[in-house]
Amino acid sequence: MLTLHHLNNSRSQRVLWLLEELGIPYEVQQYQRDPKTMLAPPALKAIHPLGKSPIITDGAQTLAETGAIFQHLLAQHEGHSLVPPVGSAARQRLIYWLHYAEGSAMPPLLLKLLFTRMPKQAPWFLRPVARLIANGALSSFIDPQLRLHASYWEDQLSPAGWFVGDSFTAADIMMSFPVETAKVRGTVGAHTPRLLAYLDTIHARPAYVRALERGGPYAYAQ
Repeated sequence: MLTLHHLNNSRSQRVLWLLEELGIPYEVQQYQRDPKTMLAPPALKAIHPLGKSPIITDGAQTLAETGAIFQHLLAQHEGHSLVPPVGSAARQRLIYWLHYAEGSAMPPLLLKLLFTRMPKQAPWFLRPVARLIANGALSSFIDPQLRLHASYWEDQLSPAGWFVGDSFTAADIMMSFPVETAKVRGTVGAHTPRLLAYLDTIHARPAYVRALERGGPYAYAQ
């Protein structure tokens, strides 16, 4: 039986959703973030040396990294509607989004989180300086980068509202976390109506709802 090692409010929510869409039997091992540091608990290091979620154990295999897990699961389900045919332009687009979601989309979102928290986490006497540094980084680089990416996502959605062609694919599952996170961070909103419609559509999918039920509270499902 495949086991997903699931951390609350994390990228592993996408793996839960993918498993539900594919109809793969699985078990969930729940892990909770430290309420002060928001880091994953040390117990995850017993599963994988980096102690990061998502991680799956599938038979003798232990796999980390969302994109690698997606490719592992999708390779077992060629012909499924989530997976465009090998050699097609749609398949190439799918591969692109699987890599883009983590390689390009998530770094500025993570920087936004870190620099937003920086002043509060600094010693009280350094908070004014930390605030100046954080606000400078946000206004000069991070926020412009996030607006650039959000505009790109808005433009790249097909007329049908998906990231690959006219139908829902695994690319839409993979891109859900960056788009959801960007909405919480204030980058996706009324000025990106197609992205808002995309979020409404995916949040209504039965498999998405089942994933929420299996995974527990998820702050980005707004």
